[in-house]
Amino acid sequence: MCAVQLEVRNISKTYETGLLSRKRTSILKDISFSVEKGQTFGIVGESGTGKTTLGKIIAAVEKPSTGEILFQGKAIRETKKREFLSFRPRIQMMFQDPEGSLNPKKTILKSLDEVLNLIKTPREDRTAAIQNIFETVGLSEEILVRYPNQLSGGQNQRVTLTRILLLNPEIIILDEPTSALDISVQAQMLNLLKDLQQKKGLTYIFISHDIDVIRFMCHDIGVIKNGRLSGLSSPTA
Repeated sequence: MCAVQLEVRNISKTYETGLLSRKRTSILKDISFSVEKGQTFGIVGESGTGKTTLGKIIAAVEKPSTGEILFQGKAIRETKKREFLSFRPRIQMMFQDPEGSLNPKKTILKSLDEVLNLIKTPREDRTAAIQNIFETVGLSEEILVRYPNQLSGGQNQRVTLTRILLLNPEIIILDEPTSALDISVQAQMLNLLKDLQQKKGLTYIFISHDIDVIRFMCHDIGVIKNGRLSGLSSPTA
């Protein structure tokens, strides 16, 4: 039996707007679920239901109003600053717009080099690190001198995935990662993600409005409606 790697416990998110008359809008209400290592948990729901907000909370990009996220049994918010910085690369998020995820003013090589610099990879090891992951994700080294607007959507999404994999994450939150791609490219990306999960033991949180994609990718599924998570099921249910 696999160990629980991630636990989302009683997460709620409320936004306040207005200067004189404060208005509270509840986006997420008491969300709870857990994911075992190497598994994929799917979150499905219509636009505006808070799926992306939940993903950002899990990735520690946003803070919840109440509740907590546990990684390998430990609450993320309880980690000290140094411990949090070492934890941060272990949960990464991949967004819908592949080109928008990359700096349009920087070449692909420069974008990747920034990541390697962040994790203090020695310069003599960087070429090999990029080559290894490019081979894994099916990219040619000739694109390293290009800019994001010179690549296809599928190529940009694979570059984005390369940036994430360079950090050696354990959990990847995939927020509509194929919805901006052509149907044939979607299938290639989904199969690539499945292959990576099998080879690297990755854990995924897969966010989508497309139930067919969710059922193809996920071991368990939750539906967000009116801010609440319900309808937990297996893809074959």
